Amino acid sequence: MSISELEQYFKTAEKPKEPIMLNPATIVNDYQHFLESHFIPLRTEPDSRVNQPLLWRLKAMKLLIESNS
Repeated sequence: MSISELEQYFKTAEKPKEPIMLNPATIVNDYQHFLESHFIPLRTEPDSRVNQPLLWRLKAMKLLIESNS
């Protein structure tokens, strides 16, 4: 799934209740800030290996939202 497809998904996806436990080590308290802080670097340098975990977390958030709907 591309970054633009993920952005489009999150624009239309139902916002989950906060706080969101993404995984045992990651709790998201501000959903909108989470999205912005992940998409800005991915738009700037989409192929950077440093940004790969951002993409993984966005995909994990997508799966979490889909599994709870």
